[in-house]
Amino acid sequence: MLELGVKFLISYFIGSLMGAMIVGRLRGGIDIRTMGSGNAGGTNALRTQGFLFALAVVVIDVGKGVIGAGVVPGLELPFVATDPGVSRTWLTMCCAAAAVVGHVWPIYHGFNGGKGAATFVGTLVVLSPVLIVVMLLVWAVVLVLSGYVGLASMTAATALPVWLGITRLPDDQPLFIYGVVMAMFIIYCHRANIRRMREGK
Repeated sequence: MLELGVKFLISYFIGSLMGAMIVGRLRGGIDIRTMGSGNAGGTNALRTQGFLFALAVVVIDVGKGVIGAGVVPGLELPFVATDPGVSRTWLTMCCAAAAVVGHVWPIYHGFNGGKGAATFVGTLVVLSPVLIVVMLLVWAVVLVLSGYVGLASMTAATALPVWLGITRLPDDQPLFIYGVVMAMFIIYCHRANIRRMREGK
């Protein structure tokens, strides 16, 4: 369990490196959490700072998910032995989830981060790239029909475990469980968006 705990924390610390804050600092100390929706994610970066700023933010935030799911689980750490009792599959899922949690509640930035969607997509680059196509298709359709980025993100995240449940169970049960947990987490992180949509804002 030591290996699981240490690697979970490493992924969390990597997830806590906020793309918006890094790019903002390089751009002269811009903090987009004081602008627009107040969210430190790609959508608010695009609305307040433009395409190139937002692109850099998204690249960093997606990259954190790739590292959390694809690099950290396989690290050979000094003083931390490989635990044969820990499933490599579940270790990968836990590290992937930790990167997303770090993005939402970053320890370096007062636990005030983004909403997790970009980093979640980054984890899927490692776990199952084909699922990104499913999510992007759903996201694009909902965005065009509704005009709400938040609604599109929540719907796309929810569509993922539904798709997995139809096409891959019972073989990919760990990935299905990961998808369900992440969908619930992303919906929770968008609760302010849900409130604004209900108020017609």
